[in-house]
Order: sequence, then C-alpha cells, then structure tokens
Amino acid sequence: MTATHQQDALASLEDRIQQAVQLVGRLRQEKDAALAQAAEARTEAGRLADELTALQAERKQVRGRIEKLLEQIDQLSNV
Repeated sequence: MTATHQQDALASLEDRIQQAVQLVGRLRQEKDAALAQAAEARTEAGRLADELTALQAERKQVRGRIEKLLEQIDQLSNV
C-alpha cells in the first residue's frame, strides 16, 4: 500500500467511526425520548383508569337514585 492509499483508508475509517458515534448518540437521544414518552403514557393511562373508576361509581350511584325514584312513582300509581 502506498502512503496516500493508507491515509485515504485511515480517513475513510475515521469518517465511518465519526458517523457511528453520531448515530449512537442520536439513537440514545431517541431512546431517552421514547422512554420519557412511555412514562408519560403510563401516567396518563393510570389517571384515565382512576377517572373511569370514579365515573363508574358515580354512574352506579345515579342509577340507584333513579331506581328509587321510579319505585316511588310506581307506588303513586298503585295507590
């Protein structure tokens, strides 16, 4: 190999290593962003599950009150 060819090969290797380092850095940033987004999604899912539970309990309570009112109306029509 000539000195120029070795220098070109070395420069090419340096470029590929630099590109690999940049790629690894970008992938790490994307991973961190994805992990943060996943954590936010889990938090939101938990909040929505709690809200759903509260709404179901409220619905059950309202249903019970309506059933009592309907029973009272039925008693009026039976009198």
